[in-house]
Amino acid sequence: MKIIFNVLVFSFFTILNGFGQSYPKIDALVKSVESKVLEWRRDIHKNPELSNREYKTAEKVAAHLRSLGMEVKTGIAKTGVVGILKGGKPGPVMALRADMDALPVPERASLAFASTAKTMYRGQEIGVSHACGHDSHVAILMGVAEVLSKSKGELRGTVKFIFQPAEEGAPDGEEGGAKLMIKEGVLENPQVDVIFGLHISSTLEVGTIGYKSGGFMAAVDEYKATVTGKQCHGAYPWQGVDPIVTAAQIINAWQTIVSRNMDVTEAPAVFTVGAIHGGIRENIIPEKVEMIGTIRTFDTSMQRILHQRIIANAENIAIAAGATAKVDIHKKYPVTYNHVVLTNKMIPTLKKAAGIDKAKEINAKTGAEDFSFFQQKVPGIFFNLGGRPLHLKEADAPSHHTPDFFIDESGFALGVKAFCYLVLDYGKAPLK
Repeated sequence: MKIIFNVLVFSFFTILNGFGQSYPKIDALVKSVESKVLEWRRDIHKNPELSNREYKTAEKVAAHLRSLGMEVKTGIAKTGVVGILKGGKPGPVMALRADMDALPVPERASLAFASTAKTMYRGQEIGVSHACGHDSHVAILMGVAEVLSKSKGELRGTVKFIFQPAEEGAPDGEEGGAKLMIKEGVLENPQVDVIFGLHISSTLEVGTIGYKSGGFMAAVDEYKATVTGKQCHGAYPWQGVDPIVTAAQIINAWQTIVSRNMDVTEAPAVFTVGAIHGGIRENIIPEKVEMIGTIRTFDTSMQRILHQRIIANAENIAIAAGATAKVDIHKKYPVTYNHVVLTNKMIPTLKKAAGIDKAKEINAKTGAEDFSFFQQKVPGIFFNLGGRPLHLKEADAPSHHTPDFFIDESGFALGVKAFCYLVLDYGKAPLK
């Protein structure tokens, strides 16, 4: 009964939105380009580049877009590349985005094209790999560019292909990412009406798409807290003020903020202490302790309250101990918010691309994405593409940002198809 009901609902909305048409020519082109997508992905995977240093990746992308006859702009936000494809019929300007940067994470996955790259990062040598799947995003969007360029006669509107650097964050002291691309005019000339993006998921089953309207991924803030006491000999603690004990009390109090000050029925929130640094010797109570960590929220009022409580707890507990505490909070990314009307409008398209039971609503994620900056400027949809092999249970799938990260490439063709279907369907019936 559930399957029959889903089919009826799907049929109703596809007819209502005029999205019932399939695209056999697109399907054939996607199939023909799949081997290229895999080849591009493997080459990029083997040659990863960190944020704002994606020189070879950008060159590869730009050369491909030029070979398709597109207008190509390079050097946007350091290494970003933009290609513009004008369709044969009038219509909206639709942007598609892929991020290009790798991570300072060594690779352990057993692949013929595994990365062996190393670099100096924050003073230490470390391996570099595509441990979050951005290589797959680039290859998929290159495939979309080729498919749509061969179908531009039927294309309504203009497609702007955005290949973005530094989604993982610019190097210390530099600007980068979506925010800098917007600052340098990536959404202008021509003015973008809507934007679509995807992220491969190592835990979502391959061959599926996960979507959610509204808040999809969390806002992320970073903080640094410094607790200052009075240094003394470890044998005579009464002669000083111990910032380590004070920091421990602050951490314990912080962990009650979400459970006791946040209305978690409204939206989830996460507060994490990621590192603690203090002291250099076993018999010296140090003068200072530093703590750094991350804050994840989906609601701006909850975000504000959480910030207030973090600062108040730290300062007041420190005062009670005879110490001082200073907390600096830096807002990094806003909520990745999928435009509700646009998302609901395009759900039938995602279901048509993947299959009615293969595109499904999923829970919000406490990870973050700087795609959110684009969504602050224009309506946008960000969705997940499954990459977990069928033989693996979700609990056994290697996490993103780890040396064992692994993606099943058989799902890439669906990513190409989904992007193409979104462009073609939205071109028929844009938001008014």
